Amino acid sequence: MKLATTLTSHTVRNAVREVGINPNYWYPVVWANDLKPGEIIPVVIWQQEIAIYRDEANNLYALEDACPHKGVALHKGEVQGPNLVCPYHGWALNGDGKLVNIPYLPSQQKLPCANARSYPIQEKYNIIWIFPGNPSLAENCYPPDVPEFTDPDWLMVPIPGHFQAHFSICNENTMDVFHGFLHKELQGWFDPVLISLQKGEGEVCADYQVSYKGLLSKFLGLSEQGDQVTTKTVSIQYRYPHYHSSLEGVSSLYLMRLPVGPSFTRSFSLLFLKIRLPQWLLTIVKPVLVPVIWNLFLKKFLDQDTEMIESEQRNYLANPQRRYLEINPAIIALQRVIVKQFQQYVQQSNQPRNNGHQDSSAMPKAVCSSTILRTSGANIATEQSQPIKENSII
Repeated sequence: MKLATTLTSHTVRNAVREVGINPNYWYPVVWANDLKPGEIIPVVIWQQEIAIYRDEANNLYALEDACPHKGVALHKGEVQGPNLVCPYHGWALNGDGKLVNIPYLPSQQKLPCANARSYPIQEKYNIIWIFPGNPSLAENCYPPDVPEFTDPDWLMVPIPGHFQAHFSICNENTMDVFHGFLHKELQGWFDPVLISLQKGEGEVCADYQVSYKGLLSKFLGLSEQGDQVTTKTVSIQYRYPHYHSSLEGVSSLYLMRLPVGPSFTRSFSLLFLKIRLPQWLLTIVKPVLVPVIWNLFLKKFLDQDTEMIESEQRNYLANPQRRYLEINPAIIALQRVIVKQFQQYVQQSNQPRNNGHQDSSAMPKAVCSSTILRTSGANIATEQSQPIKENSII
């Protein structure tokens, strides 16, 4: 549905700073080249501690990071064949989390029934992904589609991010194009105008008109002439829980979010740029160009955003009852999606079966497809933005 783009004052309710995640999606956990065969890495997805490992045959596995014997962290153990061996007593678990060996148990004695939870895991776009929710939903859900990853005409720059903040604050920063003021010394964008806003089930799509100027903007293809102003449209698509932002054939950014806990978030981003160089020359200079763009330009942008994001989190923790105003309707729409996704997960995962137990199959249906970051061009109705009422969810 289409929403009004008028900048109207809203009172932001703080429930959005307290919600957890909907785990029934694929979440990025580590860059794939950081996990070598025979190695184990501990990761955390919304306070779920998980040990991921790669065996010598390059197969990936993810287990709850706690041995079923004593609860010792499995990531401190070692990989033996396809198994993960606990560092304490040498108990071995296979990739499904099943106990397969106790080294000091007599061979004629049956193994006790002991398991560690296993998680669906896959590698895509040089990122390792884990599905922390209902595993029966994983095969019909997919990580974001990134067609530029295999297109040689695009220069890819991986961007890691670490934020001491709730994931909602990080997500608002990405949706908020009005903060170009922060980046003015880096020849960032200016004069932003929200020209379109659409909301669907689990998604928010916003188009902003922005202007660029400067030699750096010209080099990156953002400005036609360094000394002249160029106006372009940036499209930001939030499909819970990840982002895709594009700038009229100039750049394409995929921002994949990993909520670690209530006040810590990581991001795994892939930025694709159309650098104005011949393909043969781009291939030669790519190993040098990528670190140059990161160190001289992108890292400074990210550092500025990180400072603001973490400042917002600190002030929220100091006074959670303080109320704030927001005038960007795209931010309000985003907050509603975040809260609704968590509420749906809680409600549906707690639905009882006939015997009174929780129904693990009654998990929320993820908004999943192979084109998870694409939007629909269907007819849309108009919904006027209204200030959030005092009893609103956010």
